Amino acid sequence: MTLQKKATIIASATATLLVVMKLFIGILSGSVAVLASAIDSVLDLIVSAFNYFAISKAEQPADEKFNYGKGKIEALASVIEGTVITISGLYILYEAIRKVFQDTTIHHLDISIGVMLASLAITLALLAFLNYVVKKTGNTVIKADALHYKTDVLSNGAVLVSLVVVHMTQWHFVDAIMGFLIAVYIIHSAYELIRDGVYILLDASLEETIVEQIKTIILNEKEISDFHYLKTRKSANTNFVDVHLVFSPGISLLRAHHAGDRIEDNIKALRENEVWVINAHLDPYDDSVINDTVL
Repeated sequence: MTLQKKATIIASATATLLVVMKLFIGILSGSVAVLASAIDSVLDLIVSAFNYFAISKAEQPADEKFNYGKGKIEALASVIEGTVITISGLYILYEAIRKVFQDTTIHHLDISIGVMLASLAITLALLAFLNYVVKKTGNTVIKADALHYKTDVLSNGAVLVSLVVVHMTQWHFVDAIMGFLIAVYIIHSAYELIRDGVYILLDASLEETIVEQIKTIILNEKEISDFHYLKTRKSANTNFVDVHLVFSPGISLLRAHHAGDRIEDNIKALRENEVWVINAHLDPYDDSVINDTVL
């Protein structure tokens, strides 16, 4: 089993533990903020489980049915996860608003504070492990998971602060406010998750900075006079690049081939931990002018 798969299993097990702890104390105490944090941990569990499934499928090699592999299943998982997260965030929002109007109080504050302290410590330990896995593997799914748990550290800390404030001041409305803020944050995070997944599914180009670096690499090759039809896209941890390279008409095929290899090697060096599939078409002249004229 790969290290990244082990990471998703450990993250799922940790999220399950946090869900049980937070749901129990959230229902017992009546704290909207703790309940919101519990639902956030449920979402963490769903995300980690999806990540295991996505990594397993994305790692499968290309076959006759899926010639480019199954990397986009990670993007599909992101869209599904984001939708579930949005629905959950709206529910937390509703509960926070309802509590403001009902003016309910929180019970068992001491236990609630203890549970959130333990949750914070467990989440910090998991985050440290995920960051270690990212450094070792460079896996983008685990990197996203680590970022997600990093925000959970902030969320757990915020809930802990709100419980302490309520315990010291008896201002129970602080709990509802914190629940409201967490809900807004969850919905915002879900939007970004859905957006990024949709971009990949629609074959959006790589980041502008990477595309500009690719252009610079091509133009720095002395054998190249120009290029056109540059297209890029991403699927899981695989970057696809298609481009037409323009050479002088008299260049030998061997020299052109070597120039193309140098360009490919330099592009792959931009992100050595990711997979690159580069399709370079060698042109003895700028055929884009002819094709555009015909069109």
